[in-house]
Amino acid sequence: MTGLLFADVDALLDDARSRIRRLEPAEAAAHVADGAILVDIRPAWQREMDGEVPGSLIVERNHLEWRLHPRSGARLPQARVGQEWIVFCTEGYTSSLAAAALTSLGILAADVVGGIKGWERAGLPVVATVTPVETVVGTPPLQAGAS
Repeated sequence: MTGLLFADVDALLDDARSRIRRLEPAEAAAHVADGAILVDIRPAWQREMDGEVPGSLIVERNHLEWRLHPRSGARLPQARVGQEWIVFCTEGYTSSLAAAALTSLGILAADVVGGIKGWERAGLPVVATVTPVETVVGTPPLQAGAS
């Protein structure tokens, strides 16, 4: 297997996790209370199946780096230098890779151990909604023409 950096996906995941902070759900909630932003990278079908975390920002994985980097022309208003991001997915695998990608760009990022499943097992709130992308769960989406 010449030219491969990792023998398998587990090795890739181990490398990513060696470069990020992994937070237990209660720790993640405490960071959010201190100003971190929880970002849900799951596609709509997974959010429909497992619910969403109130107050989390929906940014699907394929747009993450562009939306969260403070110097990106496609950044979201929340993307500021020094902003702490806590990424989560369904079980905490894809979020580790995503947080590592953000960290490699100099963005302060961590992920949630166990993803939304771990969040719910910890007794933290989950709601049965499907929020539009780039919207905070529990807030009304902007209407066309609204300022």
